[in-house]
Amino acid sequence: MKKLIFATNNKHKVEEVRAALQGVVQIVTLEEAGLHGEIPETADTLQGNALQKAQWVWDRTHTPCFADDTGLEVEALGGAPGVYSARYAGEHCSFDDNIDKLLAALDGKENRRACFRTVICLLPENRCFEGRVDGQILTERHSNGEGFGYDPVFMPDRFAVSFAEMPLEVKNRISHRGLAVKQLVEYLKANQ
Repeated sequence: MKKLIFATNNKHKVEEVRAALQGVVQIVTLEEAGLHGEIPETADTLQGNALQKAQWVWDRTHTPCFADDTGLEVEALGGAPGVYSARYAGEHCSFDDNIDKLLAALDGKENRRACFRTVICLLPENRCFEGRVDGQILTERHSNGEGFGYDPVFMPDRFAVSFAEMPLEVKNRISHRGLAVKQLVEYLKANQ
């Protein structure tokens, strides 16, 4: 089975992607590949960051790899936090810090429309795949222990629960990352 290095240190992302790619390719984490250190994320677009992260792995291993970048884009905030979603509340902030800042920024605003976008870049093929899900930001956290990041405050359209209240298999099927991974899977299957 073909091996692909996933350029992330985020255990939640690895879990989601391994579940989606099971039986298609073997996902190797950065740690399993012996790669340590901070991967740069200095681009001003999701695609730019995903490509930069994948290129970092490729340059060190010359092993097929992919990376993703995800952003939460909130209409009332002019698309923020966007490419800065992971560090919205500052460098080394927690998921809760980011959510607190987001909820404070939306306090009193009626328009709570938002979308999550994920871009995945695959090297050496230099292919990109994008997934998007629209929804709204809730006024408070709703979670049953699932999910991570902004999941407790994001409710996708046509659902009455947040991402953090959904079973992982449901979230994987409808989420931005799930949709981008589905395109990646289809590409990998067609090109094995």
